[in-house]
Amino acid sequence: MKKNSPREELRELADLTLRYVRQEGDSLPMQPSGKVPDDISQPAAVELDADKEMASIDAAVLACEKCPLHRTRTHAVPGEGDNKAKLVFIGEAPGGNEDRQGRPFVGRSGELLTKIITDGMGMTREEVYITNIVKCRPPGNRDPLPGEIESCHPYLVRQLEIIQPKVICTLGRFAAQCLLETKAPLSRLRGKQADYNGTPLIPTYHPAYLLRNYTKEARRQVWDDVSKVVEILTI
Repeated sequence: MKKNSPREELRELADLTLRYVRQEGDSLPMQPSGKVPDDISQPAAVELDADKEMASIDAAVLACEKCPLHRTRTHAVPGEGDNKAKLVFIGEAPGGNEDRQGRPFVGRSGELLTKIITDGMGMTREEVYITNIVKCRPPGNRDPLPGEIESCHPYLVRQLEIIQPKVICTLGRFAAQCLLETKAPLSRLRGKQADYNGTPLIPTYHPAYLLRNYTKEARRQVWDDVSKVVEILTI
C-alpha cells in the first residue's frame, strides 16, 4: 500500500476533523468566544495560506523590475520546493542554467545539491525549499551588487516568514555573508552554527565550489556541515 505524504496526511486529518465537528456540534469543548479551538481548525488554513502567499511572491518576482537585472534576465528564479519545509537552502544568485530554466540549482551544481540532500540527508528535493539571495542572474555570474541585493531582500524575508523553517543552510560565501551581515571568509563561517532572526543557520560550500575542488578535505567539511543540519532537524 502506498504511504501518504505528510501533506496528504494533513489534509486527511483536516477532513476527518471537519466531519467530526459537523457531526458533534455542540458537544465539542468551546472557547469563551464560542469558536472551535484553534488546534482543531488551524492546520488546513495554515497550509492554504502558505501556498497562496508563496504564489503571490512568485508572481511578484517574475514581474519584478526593481533593479537593472530584469533587463538582462531570461527568467527570474523565485525558488521552489515545499512551502512549509523544515529546511531552506539559500544560494547567491541564479546561474546560466537557472536563468534559462527559471529554476534554482539545476545543471551540475543542482545535481550535486540533490545528491547531498538525498544521500547525505535522507530527504528528497521536494521536501526542502531552495532559493537565492538575488532572484535574477547577474551578467557574467558576477557577485550581486548592493542595490540588487536590497531590491530582492524583501522577497527572501517574506519567503522565510511564510515557510518558517527549522534550519537554514547557506551555500557559498556570498549567501552566508549577506544573511549574517559580515565580511568574514567562509573558512571562518562554516563549521559553526549561526543565527538568522532566531533560526539556526549553517553555512557550507556552494556545490560549484565542490565541483572545482572535489578533495577529501572539502568532502569531509561538507559532510560535517550536513550532519549539523540533520542534527537540528531531528531535535
